Amino acid sequence: MNGTTPVKWGIIGPGTIAQTFAGGLAHSRTGKLVAIGTRNPGKAGLGAQFPGARIIDGYQALIDDPEVEAIYIATPHVHHAEWAIKAIRAGKHVLVEKPIALSSHQAEAIYHEARKAGVFAGEAYMYRLHPQTIKLVELVKSGTIGEVRMIKSSFGFDMGTVKAEHRLFANDLAGGGILDVGGYPVSMTRLIVGAAQGKPFADPDKVFGVAHLGETGADEWASALLQFPGGIVAEVSCSIMAKQDNVLRIIGSKGRIEVADFWFASGHEGGTGRIEIFNGDGTQETIEVKEEGWLYSFEADAAGEAIRAGRAEFSSPGMSWTDSIANLRVMDQWRAAVGLEYGIEAASRMPTNLAGEPVRAGAAVPKRSIPELDKQTSIVALGFEFFGRFADASLTMDRFWEAGGNFFDTAWLYGRGKTEEIFGDWHTSRQIPREEIVLIGKGAHSPLVYPDQIAKQLDDSLARLKTDYVDVYFMHRDNPEVPVGEFVDAMDAEVRAGRIRGPFGGSNWSRERLAAAMRHAEANDRTAPSAMSNNFSLAEMISPVWDGCVAASDDDWKDWLKSHQITNFAWSSQGRGFFTDHAGRDKLDNEELVRCWYSEKNFGRRDRAIELAEKLGRKPIHVALAYVLAQPFPVIPLIGPRNVAELEDSLSALDIRLTPEQVTWLEG
Repeated sequence: MNGTTPVKWGIIGPGTIAQTFAGGLAHSRTGKLVAIGTRNPGKAGLGAQFPGARIIDGYQALIDDPEVEAIYIATPHVHHAEWAIKAIRAGKHVLVEKPIALSSHQAEAIYHEARKAGVFAGEAYMYRLHPQTIKLVELVKSGTIGEVRMIKSSFGFDMGTVKAEHRLFANDLAGGGILDVGGYPVSMTRLIVGAAQGKPFADPDKVFGVAHLGETGADEWASALLQFPGGIVAEVSCSIMAKQDNVLRIIGSKGRIEVADFWFASGHEGGTGRIEIFNGDGTQETIEVKEEGWLYSFEADAAGEAIRAGRAEFSSPGMSWTDSIANLRVMDQWRAAVGLEYGIEAASRMPTNLAGEPVRAGAAVPKRSIPELDKQTSIVALGFEFFGRFADASLTMDRFWEAGGNFFDTAWLYGRGKTEEIFGDWHTSRQIPREEIVLIGKGAHSPLVYPDQIAKQLDDSLARLKTDYVDVYFMHRDNPEVPVGEFVDAMDAEVRAGRIRGPFGGSNWSRERLAAAMRHAEANDRTAPSAMSNNFSLAEMISPVWDGCVAASDDDWKDWLKSHQITNFAWSSQGRGFFTDHAGRDKLDNEELVRCWYSEKNFGRRDRAIELAEKLGRKPIHVALAYVLAQPFPVIPLIGPRNVAELEDSLSALDIRLTPEQVTWLEG
């Protein structure tokens, strides 16, 4: 980067780690510290701690400062995501102290914002950019110790006594070892396994974790076993109340490598690092890594070079976006295994979106009317049963509402009630008026498909949903051994009681049973079923995804739906990945895709979707969603994005209007 103007940095949060980074920045080739954002600008000694930097009153004021190009975020963990997103939206590059966020879902949201804004974003694992780490990777790749078989790594220290007010012990500040220092052994282990397998990093397919949670709720010591594809096993541990040896051990078929305090490398202000090699024949070798550069100068330069080159993320062995997200995903699993959830992740403590702003309804998602419903609904409904925690699900739910979506899909079965609890916490914590929401409830799933279960399960559902009614209701399955009239009578009773206030019907029901249900209602003065929820997509389901599933995508179903004009709330409306790169005639690794969707007829439709997408400048999965919305009968696609990026990608397809001729051509 010789001859290029230095990147002008600001720092949010003037704590110890900020001072350490500032020291590295002062000894970097590419950067210059120009400002410090603090909530206490009058604090004694700030000027001396950050010589030459302007002291700015407030974090937002630093973001708004026109001189600042890039921001290092050094607040406590719980504020990383909020200030990263605010800075990114203001067009600033960001380097966020590890962990970049509390979870992989939050990290995905941050990087998605950076992608949209076209700025650099990185997670500050400083050791990854140090020459000692690069040398270690070279040794593993070259087979110095043969095939890697096991890795052991720890980062642990003893605070002596519990200090409830200290951030390391404060559960509300995401204290404890896993997030504070556990990411070091996890990230190094993943880097080493990747090097052994010829990749930038590798991810475990199994994570087993244990921990001791202290009196404040923080994890005071914890360990995890990671099993990687190919057989490599790693043991990682961290602690804030137990001093460990903190030695990285890489055990291979021909010896082992040991590195003490690998994250410290050659020292904060330069020095000599050591890599010890123990050969299988009993000989020992020490490789010294002498480095005058300051430890934190390497990540500052790597970020600066990426920024000036127009790159949005670190190059390996730095933490790329995918690497960073995957690292936090392992830590998510570790936390889940030990039952560690932070107080700040509770719905009552998270009344705003991830950027710290009130959640307000938008208008980008189109609305429509559907029969038997007295309010407008978004043309797609959001499913979120994949999320097991409020803190994760709320990210997509917030964004859906802010985009203008108001239709939510829930069921008594999902997550053993957790999905309904999440929705109840979400709409109450956001203080969203219930009448503005359209809510689907479902009950009576196999094996409990009996008329008496409808009321019993609806009792449970309404309590968890924190409401006294659902707008749309479906029986989740059918039981042909029970006379259909008994089901109609049970659902009609809930309509008359005001607990179902819109259309109802069956999910995964046959045409014959739906028709019989309507005849029973007409003959017995009951409210008639007027909706259904079967699979419907451009790809016809050739084998049920789950037992008891019914698809309504073939010509006979389409003729029936057109003649009856019954609304189908279509699940798996985008073919469960069939219209993405995960599928293909030569891609046979996904058992469900192959079993449920692979047919030459479907591949013909996929080929045409790809062709039309190229003409429209869109993706095949966008065309698949537009196809569902272009039917001559009412269809509400149920979408189930796994993150905010997937949600926004699906919503971007809602402006596509296919002609009847295009629909017919896609069908072939």
